[in-house]
Amino acid sequence: MRIALAIGDAGGVGPELAAKLLAHEDMRGRDVIVVGDASILRMGAEHAGVTLDLPVVRPGDDVPAGHVLIDLANCPADSVKLGVSSPEAGAASLQNFAAVLRLARAGIADAVMFTPYNKHSMRLARPSYVDEIGFIDMVLDAERSGREFNVLDEVWNARVTSHIPLSKVAGTLSTERILGSLRLTSEVMAGAGKPGARIGVAALNPHAGDGRNFGHEDEDIIAPAVEAAVAEGIPAKGPIPSDTVFVRATRGEFDAVLTMYHDQGQIAMKLIGFDRGVTLIAGYGFPIVTPAHGTAFDIAGQGKADPGATLTAARLGWDLAKLNPERSDIAPLPAGWATEEVKPSAMVAG
Repeated sequence: MRIALAIGDAGGVGPELAAKLLAHEDMRGRDVIVVGDASILRMGAEHAGVTLDLPVVRPGDDVPAGHVLIDLANCPADSVKLGVSSPEAGAASLQNFAAVLRLARAGIADAVMFTPYNKHSMRLARPSYVDEIGFIDMVLDAERSGREFNVLDEVWNARVTSHIPLSKVAGTLSTERILGSLRLTSEVMAGAGKPGARIGVAALNPHAGDGRNFGHEDEDIIAPAVEAAVAEGIPAKGPIPSDTVFVRATRGEFDAVLTMYHDQGQIAMKLIGFDRGVTLIAGYGFPIVTPAHGTAFDIAGQGKADPGATLTAARLGWDLAKLNPERSDIAPLPAGWATEEVKPSAMVAG
């Protein structure tokens, strides 16, 4: 089993977290392909106060077992200003991310991981950038968009919409979209060793609409999706008011909560376990994981970054990769795979 690790935004805590992860005893004996600029990883090791001794190879070289760095030489450390977003860091993040995705698509890695990115940096480098899912769709030329899951031991969180304005959420919801999210949630959790996962479905409106006093979406859109999922054998219940659904989940009633929009679930999950939360992007044939927190520009370069969520993300990536069935979608690496430009796609994530 091999994990491909993309170094995140050079101006944040990503390099430090990558170094702390690689130096941790849990990573001994594991095969990790790190992708990024060698000088950024050295900088991260200095911030972390650890010593790393990784073989460094260039794209196209044979990749030995153990820990190895593929040096893309795409973001010299002496050009980085810590604690701020920049187009240079954003461009390197995008290139690192595309490279590890291609390694996994080619079967060279079994899971993908990245330390935190900064979306503002990435948009400075690529103005059309929306979010990770849209970018993955383009790199992999995906036929179906994946979904983000936030994972804690207590509960998983999936969502129907993600990185769109709150004002557009209600108009984006449909019974078929919610049903598709319930199917994917059930499928992903079964693939993670949790078959028959019980899913609590959050309402959109206060008090689940309160008999249409506060909106019609819960009765007209969400409830029919839940009924259809139950008819297919998916143990779903809802819509449940979002101010109580996570309470019920943490008390053991549900294994996962499906929320209608980004912060409806993120606020709850980060309150439950900020330093342990992992984001899983599923639906692409291999797991993609990252710590659920951000780049923490305020403490960049200070050696203070807590590696707890990063370690948990790596463990989840390993565990899910082991459970993955043998893949039939492996494709050879294209020429220039590490620097090939990612072309826009008609698919738009939401």
